[in-house]
Amino acid sequence: MTPRPNISIFISRLAFSLLLCLAATTISAQGKLFALQKDSIPLFRGFSVSVDIAGPIVKSLGDYGEYEAALRLNLHDQYFPVFELGYGEADHNDEITQLAYSTQAPYFRLGCDINLLKNKHSPNRIYGGLRYAFTSYKVDMSRPSVNDPVLGTPSAFSIEGESCNQHWAEVVIGIDAKITGPLHLGWNIRYKRRLSHKDCSAGNTWYIPGYGKYGDTRIGANFNVIIDI
Repeated sequence: MTPRPNISIFISRLAFSLLLCLAATTISAQGKLFALQKDSIPLFRGFSVSVDIAGPIVKSLGDYGEYEAALRLNLHDQYFPVFELGYGEADHNDEITQLAYSTQAPYFRLGCDINLLKNKHSPNRIYGGLRYAFTSYKVDMSRPSVNDPVLGTPSAFSIEGESCNQHWAEVVIGIDAKITGPLHLGWNIRYKRRLSHKDCSAGNTWYIPGYGKYGDTRIGANFNVIIDI
């Protein structure tokens, strides 16, 4: 029996723990985590809308990708509740197995970011945050008829519109930089960890909208165009 699955689980858990420790250490260096710094700035500082431009680029260069936008509230320039909504799609053909896979579905993420800069009222921000995410999607899978090597008879495989879903969590670290006026550009790195899932009857789905290609854990990234309002 090969030990690779156990090693993979150990590495993913270790990486997740290190990310959490890093975020906790960085945040604790500012002082009290949930205490708003006292000044004359009001609690509600507006909101921002953003779109990710990395997902469409990935889709144009390959056989899967996402289109995503976000709404983020600004509380005292320190806490940023965020709602992210996207649409993921894939159309993949495996040259070796001749298996065709396709899906398209919306997904959402809900969470909060914390400004990690000492001067939280700066127009530029470094932040860390957490997300809960979910998608419900349907998959089509098929393979052309091939001769069974044992029976010598043609054999085909097809699944159409089978329902699947997945819940997952994300740890996010990112940067927002002011360009001019209300225009910001930003990027973030996301560590994704699957919480629960329902696959199709044929087994693992090749791609999950919003999560990416199949796996228990994965690293993702976004590059955002942001408008502060």
